[in-house]
Amino acid sequence: MLAIIGGSGLTQLANLEVTHRRAVRTPYGEPSGAVTFGTLRGREVMFLARHGYGHTIPPHEVNYRANLWALKAEGAEEVVSVASVGGIRGELGPGTLAIPDQILDYTWGRRSTYFEGGDVPVKHVDFTEPFTESVRARLLAAARAAGEVVFDGGVYATTQGPRLETRAEIDRLERDGADMVGMTAMPEAALARELELPYATLAVVVNHAAGRGDSARAIPFATIERMLHETLARARRIIEALVVAG
Repeated sequence: MLAIIGGSGLTQLANLEVTHRRAVRTPYGEPSGAVTFGTLRGREVMFLARHGYGHTIPPHEVNYRANLWALKAEGAEEVVSVASVGGIRGELGPGTLAIPDQILDYTWGRRSTYFEGGDVPVKHVDFTEPFTESVRARLLAAARAAGEVVFDGGVYATTQGPRLETRAEIDRLERDGADMVGMTAMPEAALARELELPYATLAVVVNHAAGRGDSARAIPFATIERMLHETLARARRIIEALVVAG
């Protein structure tokens, strides 16, 4: 079964016919909320709001381990994350949809592995390609089927949050090779890999990163909400096409 993790602005799937919700207990504490089960165009999917259904959990306090564990325990076979990001690369202006293929991790202090504790053997996982290519390919095909243009690839820089970055920090991220910046790809992607859950991200660009475009002097928060609403509607169409394709 496909599991969708919704980010900022996506606390529910408007086109999901909900059948039930289940509170899941995990060895790692409470997930961000109950797992929502339903059907989309007649196919079963599950959904979890990363920041809680009231959007009350900041990115650095999300219990990523519990979230991924709960989805796996409830039968998820692959995960698609929807995440809002700021565009660093010139082509990634507000309103762009992207399916990144690489990650840079600048987070700290987050519980980022299941392999810790005195009674848990150490295990190393290959993370050369942090997003599962087969899921990325299906997302790209779904975008084509939905008639939506998406940016194929890109490096997602994950910062700590919840504050946005300084202009100098974005300059540094650009020098490091980042194309977009968000706050939730890590440790989410790494934990999915540890659980052997195929995982990919559909990134929604809602603003220019600091020092870029209309964010040259300050982030224009007044326009972000409108852009988020408009672009997430397109993201939902891609997800629906993904589900229909099976």
